[in-house]
Parts: sequence; structure tokens; C-alpha cells
Amino acid sequence: MPDPMKIRANHNNGTTEVKVLMAHPMEGGMRKDSAGKLVPAHFIKEVKAMCSGKLVLQCLWGQSVSQNPFLAFKFKGGAKGEKIQVSWLDNKGESRSDEATIA
Repeated sequence: MPDPMKIRANHNNGTTEVKVLMAHPMEGGMRKDSAGKLVPAHFIKEVKAMCSGKLVLQCLWGQSVSQNPFLAFKFKGGAKGEKIQVSWLDNKGESRSDEATIA
């Protein structure tokens, strides 16, 4: 299973700010290894964020996102003490889901 995401969420003046650091190789499929063979593509293709059962963010990513991507976003709503859940799915079918409490 992939390493856990680091998630921080803070609520201030009706807006919740979320910062997420994901551990993922994000191989684009264009790089060659030391033997000259192409390294197969392995990248996150979908990211979702939910707050109290409501979808607050959905991203469709491609091969050009860097290794160990950092994502920051804001949304109106949320409240201190509520849970925010972030999940991703990659092109090989691997997935990860983690949650944090809004501070």
C-alpha cells in the first residue's frame, strides 16, 4: 500500500483551506532506466476530496504532474472538527484514501 498522505485543513472566516502532500512516483512513461529501457507510466489519474459526505474537489491528472505532488485548495464551508477525506486512484489501479480533522 502506498505511503499515507499528509493532510492539513484549517477553517477561517467561512472558508476551509486544505493542503495535501501525496507520496507517489508519478512516472510519465517517457524516462529511460540505466539499461536504456523505458520506465512504465505510473501516475495518479484522479483525486477527490470530500467533506461531510459532500464532494468539494475532483481533479483529473495526467502524466505531467511531478513526483510526490502537493495540492492546495480552498472551499466555502466546512467547520472545525469536521473530517476531510482525500483519495486518489492511479493508472495501475492502486489507490489511497486518508482523512484529517479540520482545525
